[in-house]
Amino acid sequence: MAGHSQFKNIMHKKGRADAARSKLFSKLAREITVAAKLGLPDPAMNPRLRAAVLAARAENMPKDNIERAIKKSQGGDAESYDEIRYEGYGPGGVAFIVEALTDNRNRTASEVRATFTKSGGSLAETGAVSFMFNRVGAIEYDADKASADAMLDAAIEAGADDVNSSDAGHEIVCAAENLHEVARTLEAKFGEPRKSGLVWRPQNAVPVADADGEKVLRLIEALEDNDDVQNVYANFEVSDSLMAKMSA
Repeated sequence: MAGHSQFKNIMHKKGRADAARSKLFSKLAREITVAAKLGLPDPAMNPRLRAAVLAARAENMPKDNIERAIKKSQGGDAESYDEIRYEGYGPGGVAFIVEALTDNRNRTASEVRATFTKSGGSLAETGAVSFMFNRVGAIEYDADKASADAMLDAAIEAGADDVNSSDAGHEIVCAAENLHEVARTLEAKFGEPRKSGLVWRPQNAVPVADADGEKVLRLIEALEDNDDVQNVYANFEVSDSLMAKMSA
């Protein structure tokens, strides 16, 4: 998934998974609580909650933390969060979609706007860039779960639209409305995926100079460092030279 999984891989190589562990767990717990509050508190009956739990497990979040976040949703004093999507432009004209869960809309909007401005970008109106992305379902499996051909055949049979296989794993892409059924079919064959959920997939990746690419990556990191920001998507292509430089 150009513009998303590529910069995720770079950040993990730079030690992103080791930084601010407690902050990451807090964000994962927040999504679990919101998902459980909006639907049933049972991951087997609540696709969004199941996706949130899978994401937490992928980051080795303790089981007790996950169960506590689910229980928190059922209390009468459960915190209330608004789901907000911000859209904007970063260095090199790269389009951004930022998803947030916040208990203070004004604070989050101000902080996200300031982050864009400081990085040489700008916020835009809702809908200004989302037309350049598709809202799709994405399911991820480790590479050793199946060969590329076996995963492709199973995914097509399950109703998926595309499969991207590499040494890093298999990414199965499907229509948003088919995510639950496709995921359930693949799980019956290959077991529990490492991730499953709805994402914004760029329709086309924008090539940028390495200097702008570095600025884009720094903007992504700054946005993800915000406590309220859950996901960041951008439609840029990471060049081989930048990949090598950032991975060094």
